[in-house]
Parts: sequence; C-alpha cells; structure tokens
Amino acid sequence: MRVSVKPCLNCNPLSLRSMIYETTDFDANMAAVCGDDRLLRAELLAGFRESLTMQVDLLGRARCDGNWQVAASRIRGLGSSFHAAVLVKLGDEALTSAPGDPVIVRKLREFVTSFAQ
Repeated sequence: MRVSVKPCLNCNPLSLRSMIYETTDFDANMAAVCGDDRLLRAELLAGFRESLTMQVDLLGRARCDGNWQVAASRIRGLGSSFHAAVLVKLGDEALTSAPGDPVIVRKLREFVTSFAQ
C-alpha cells in the first residue's frame, strides 16, 4: 500500500498526491495493531474503507448544520482512530465549512478513491 512519491512543494497540501504521500502514521498504526496477521489487517482496512465511504456519502448529502457537523466529526474521529493525519485535516476542514460545500466533499471523495487503490 505504501507508494513512493516525492512531496510536491508548490501544490495544495491536501491534494491527492500529498494524500498518498502521508500514509506512514496509518501504516505504522496498522502494523502495530495487526503484526503479521494479514486477515486482521484486511478486515480492519475493509471496515475503515466502509465506514469512511459511508460518512463521506452522508456528508455529501447533508444540507443542514446538524447532519453536516455529525458526519464531519465522525470523519475526523475515524482519521484520529487510525492515525490518518490527512483525514483528520480534512475532517477539520469539513467542520469549518458550510453544509453542502462541494470543495471539501470532492477532497474527501478523492481521499477515499486514493485509499482504495
């Protein structure tokens, strides 16, 4: 899952390229939790992906402040639980964005897509 990409110095820090680059904390956390158990790692990754996809979908459909805040908080919490720093940043950005903001929803969908690869 680790992709070797040089950091982009003149690009948006939350671009798709930097999201792929910043996976060391996530990988280290997964290695600490799973050790050599490939089945456990696959199960945790599937659960993470499923939960993240569901919360991003809920965020994308949220139009009121309450639903938006709940989905954004869950995304941030998911990032914190798995030590995915980029996801925590995106969750923080969603928390400060207006409900229905297409920019943060697009960034989160790009993160989900990059994570699935």
